[in-house]
Amino acid sequence: MALIGNAENGDSQTMSPWRIAAWIIAAFVLLLPVVAMPFTPGVDWTASGFVVAAVLLFGALGAYELAARKADNAAYRAGVGVAIAAALLLTWVNAAVGLTDSSADGLYLGVIAVGIIGAVIARFRPEGMARALFATALALGVVSILALVAGGVPNDTTSAFEVVGLTGFFVALFAGSAGLFRRAAHGRVERG
Repeated sequence: MALIGNAENGDSQTMSPWRIAAWIIAAFVLLLPVVAMPFTPGVDWTASGFVVAAVLLFGALGAYELAARKADNAAYRAGVGVAIAAALLLTWVNAAVGLTDSSADGLYLGVIAVGIIGAVIARFRPEGMARALFATALALGVVSILALVAGGVPNDTTSAFEVVGLTGFFVALFAGSAGLFRRAAHGRVERG
């Protein structure tokens, strides 16, 4: 991974300070529980917990790096960043505490699968990515409605208001990502 571009060879694949900061922050996030565990009884991560967190964080950053190196459009890179961040946060929250504290929590992983499958079908083109992320936002809304209708929510630990609020937050992230991809698609047409 080139941290410094080579101007003589026209290497524009430099790593921006923001991207370097993201890798440092991810490492810091993994170090926080290590530091907190001896002092805070509520923080008790297992080795497998650290492995899962590392795979999620560094996998998400690696996926973004691949996309950022291939994309010449800032809106496309931003769309990828928002989509990956939303998927990471949705997975992290669901793994840590669950969104509904019911059997419906497993369905939220299907929402991420909708986005991934849609992106592959679209061959990562901006127009198709916009549709895939809108479909992901829609799937997320459907899963939450199913959790509410099936009676998984409200329960002893989660209210319907909390599920609707969290769902709204994640739907906004996925829909925002779709909007960025749509902007990237129109930007490409205007320049071409």
